Amino acid sequence: MSSLRYGWTTGACATAATKAAYTALLTGEFPDPVEITLPGGRRPAFALAAEELRDGAAMAGIVKDAGDDPDVTHGALVRSTVRLGAPGTGVVFRAGPGVGTVTKPGLPLEVGEPAINPVPRRMMREVLDGADAIVEISVDGGEELARHTWNPRLGILGGLSILGTTGIVVPYSCSAWIDSIRRGVDVARAAGRTHVAGATGSTSERVVAELHGLPEDALLDMGDFAGAVLKYLRRHPVPRLTIAGGIGKLAKLAGGHLDLHSKRSEVDFGLLAGLVQENPEVAERVRSAGTALEALRICADAGLPLGGLVAARAREVALDVLRGAPVEVDIVVIDRAGTIVGQAP
Repeated sequence: MSSLRYGWTTGACATAATKAAYTALLTGEFPDPVEITLPGGRRPAFALAAEELRDGAAMAGIVKDAGDDPDVTHGALVRSTVRLGAPGTGVVFRAGPGVGTVTKPGLPLEVGEPAINPVPRRMMREVLDGADAIVEISVDGGEELARHTWNPRLGILGGLSILGTTGIVVPYSCSAWIDSIRRGVDVARAAGRTHVAGATGSTSERVVAELHGLPEDALLDMGDFAGAVLKYLRRHPVPRLTIAGGIGKLAKLAGGHLDLHSKRSEVDFGLLAGLVQENPEVAERVRSAGTALEALRICADAGLPLGGLVAARAREVALDVLRGAPVEVDIVVIDRAGTIVGQAP
């Protein structure tokens, strides 16, 4: 992992573009490259990809470099247009083309505000050095890119969010995904939802939504990050949580893994064998199985409810992570076709 190249957040890019535009507004010249100070003290420099100075406004653009992280916004052009504001108005942020607007409560921004998160706002205020200014952030193609993010489900419409707490993108840290899980819980709580669901994929999400009649804002994009859901609900509880997923993913949760990605956890076939140990012959075949689906088939043929046993063990793990938080948990296990093969309780 140490050989992977770090990148810069959209918030860092927007801050650098804002500094360049504001400098040009005052001096008539764009600094290129433009250097900023990140919250942790690092001082990266950014090359300008676009610049324009016109009456009363300056625009600078920076291409986001996400390093070696598979970030949907890698290569996007982040622009900042700065105008001087009326005395005493402070900094006013606006969403330009490709930047979303908040439409649901529960996020760290008020409804109607541009989706520019608090830390990037603070960074931009710092480079403006107390000036009264109007700052419009835009992202070329951002509205289309946003369709590949969780923004629509979170109620951020019209484009991307300007994100970042450190300014740095750590490759494969999946911090944006985990942040989206947390914001999903916040939006569900603000909407008064008493039942949320985290699913490992689109099929399990469809199954659990139909099973319980859950609206979209009660569905958390959990993916492989069961631990992120459980740990956030431990601090911000919702009365009921359903975790849904395929037998392979939830067998990992049953084994105590909170990150269910294939590169970071494996199915413990010894654990699965132990769940059906009352039939030693079947248990031995399960121990030698190549996949969790094969183990499920072996048990089904013998009339043993492996899916339900996995669900019960996964529920125990989930409750242990919740540490007594007031959250009722149920588990739904499906096969590849989307058929429910186990539930707990």
